[in-house]
Amino acid sequence: MLQPSKKIVSKEIKHDPLLSAYMSVTKIYDEQKKYISYGVTALVLLVIGTVVYLNNRTANDEKAATELGRVFPLYDAGASDVRQYKVAIDGQPERGMMGLKAIVENYGGTTSGEMARLYLANSYFMTAQYDEAFKHYDDFSGSTPLMKSASQAGMAKCYEVKTQYEKAASAYEKAASLAADKIETPEYLSASARCYGLAGEKEKAVGIFKRIKKEYPTSNAAREVDRFISQFSV
Repeated sequence: MLQPSKKIVSKEIKHDPLLSAYMSVTKIYDEQKKYISYGVTALVLLVIGTVVYLNNRTANDEKAATELGRVFPLYDAGASDVRQYKVAIDGQPERGMMGLKAIVENYGGTTSGEMARLYLANSYFMTAQYDEAFKHYDDFSGSTPLMKSASQAGMAKCYEVKTQYEKAASAYEKAASLAADKIETPEYLSASARCYGLAGEKEKAVGIFKRIKKEYPTSNAAREVDRFISQFSV
């Protein structure tokens, strides 16, 4: 025979864990619903803001890439005519062409904008505006190892041209560690060793040259290693 259902009394309801939890949450919501509403609204606005930001960033990167593509031939022409670097920096406003400086000012922080910054720094260096060059090499925020090492090497060049050889050597060494490349790394290491030698740190110079000979024996930099080792060992 079926037993009669047990009558649930109010005392048992009060001690039901699940029901108690529900009632607690409901009470908290009733007391705090205004603030919870504000929190949800803020979260929604944050999500919307993030989406808008990312969309704008993508659009700005595309614009920067377009402008960089237009001005790059001027930068490239600087290899045969240094005056073209100045044109690349300033652009040609009469033709509606942005220069590297304007691209960085308007789109710095995007991938293409940071690439433009590196070209801008190189252009300043090639026109002997070393302080401006150093500033942009130092401000570079690209993420690819090749570009990061190039910006570090650019800073090293600025130190070297100002005869701050020890700082140059350290910067070249850092550029080598960032590059992690069989072509660039030994070249940066060689520049580092050369600058250490010029700074009077001959033991450091010889140590780096020996490293090049051991780790990168087929590199172009390795061809001059023995001569430099002999020179700095005297």
